[in-house]
Amino acid sequence: MKSVHENPKVTMKSSLVLLVLFFASSIKFNEALIHDPEIVHFMVPGEWVDNDKSGLRIFCHNAKSKYIINLWKTVIMTLKTNLESYELYEGSSPHEVVDKHEENQRYWRFNLFSSKKSKQFSINPFENSCIGVYMSPKGNQFKYKLIMTQNTIDLFKISLTAVGIFMFWYAKKLSRNTLFYYMSGISLGVTLSILILIYLLGKLFPKGKFMYLMVATGYTMSFYVAQILLENAQVIAMQYRDYVLYYILSTALISFIICYRIGPVTNTRTRNIIQWALQIAGLVCVYHSSYFREASTSLCILLLVLYNVPTIFYYKSRDYWKQMFPERRRLLTDDEYRKEAVIETKKALDGLQQFCHSPQCNPWKTVLTLKDPIRFARFMEGNSHLLENESMEHDAELTKLIDECDLTDDEEYNNSNFSF
Repeated sequence: MKSVHENPKVTMKSSLVLLVLFFASSIKFNEALIHDPEIVHFMVPGEWVDNDKSGLRIFCHNAKSKYIINLWKTVIMTLKTNLESYELYEGSSPHEVVDKHEENQRYWRFNLFSSKKSKQFSINPFENSCIGVYMSPKGNQFKYKLIMTQNTIDLFKISLTAVGIFMFWYAKKLSRNTLFYYMSGISLGVTLSILILIYLLGKLFPKGKFMYLMVATGYTMSFYVAQILLENAQVIAMQYRDYVLYYILSTALISFIICYRIGPVTNTRTRNIIQWALQIAGLVCVYHSSYFREASTSLCILLLVLYNVPTIFYYKSRDYWKQMFPERRRLLTDDEYRKEAVIETKKALDGLQQFCHSPQCNPWKTVLTLKDPIRFARFMEGNSHLLENESMEHDAELTKLIDECDLTDDEEYNNSNFSF
C-alpha cells in the first residue's frame, strides 16, 4: 500500500523535472537562435537583405535620438517577394518576435479565409523595432528581399498635422457652416450606405441553422468582405465603373435630399457638440501625425493654450509691442503729396455737397454766413469752386513752385559734385 501511494509523487516530481528541463532547453535554444547572425539582422536605412532559406529571420532597427528636426521622420520596411506562404511578426526585440512565433506554432489555428498580407509597413524610428519573416520549410521557394528606407519628411504626416490643426482651429466655423454640413452629410450617407446593403442581403438568407451560422461567423465574414473590398477596390472601380458611379451618385443624391429636408443644425448645444467632436478629432490627428510623441503632445497642448487664451491679452501685448517698438513713418514724396492733396480736396468738396443736400443742413442759415451766396449756389449745381482767374493764378503759382524746387535740386547736385 505504501508503494502505491509513493508512485504518484515520484511521477509528479519527474514530470516537473522534465518540464523544467524542457523550458531550460527551449530558453537556451531561443538564446542561441537570437544571437545567431544569420537569423537576426540589424539594419540601417538604405540597406537591404536577400534571403533564400526557410525558417524564421528577424530584421531589427535600433532606436535613434529624438530631435525636433525629425518630427515627421519615418522608417519603412518593404518586403519584395512573389510568395504568399509567409508569416510576419512584429515586436520590440528579437525575444518578443521569437515568443510570438513559437506561440503561433504551438497552437493550431483555424483560418477560415486567407487574406493578402501587407508587404510595406512603417516602424517607429525612435524605438527599437523588429520584424520577423517566417517561411515554412514545406515549400520549394523561399527567396525574398527586405529593404529598409527612410523618409526624413513624410508628406502624409505633414498633411495629417495640417488637417488636424485646421480642424481644431476652425471647428467653430465649420460646425456652423452650411456647405460643410451638406458635404459631411453626403459623405456620411455614401459611406454608411454599405450597411443598408448588408442589411438587405441578410434578409435574403433563410432562417434556421444557416442563419445561426452566419451570426456566429458574422465578424469573420464582415472582416473578410472588408478586406476583399479594400484590396480589390481599384479593380472593382475600373471594371464596374458605371455601376460604381451610379451607386455613388444615387446615394449622394438621397443623402442630399435627407440633409435638405432636415436642414442645417440651428440648436446651439448641438453645434457645440459638433465643434467639440471636430476639435477632438483634430487633436487626435495632430497626436498621431508623428512618432515623436513628446513633440506631438506639446503641439496639442500649445493649440489648446493658444485657442483658450483671451483675445484681450493678444491685443494688449500687440499695443505694448507697438509702444516699445513704434513703426517708423515714411515721408511722402512731392508727387505723392500733390496726388494726395488733389484726392483729399475732391473728397472734402464732395462731402460738402452731400452735407448741404442732406436734411441736417439749414440752407438759409448757411446762406447768411456766406460772402458770395451765388458762387456757392453754382458750386452746389456742379460748377467749379474756383473762378477762372483763381485757377490761372493757382496754376502759375504751382509752376513757379515746381521750377524753384528743380532749381534748388540742381544747385545741391552741383555743390555736391564740386565738393568731390
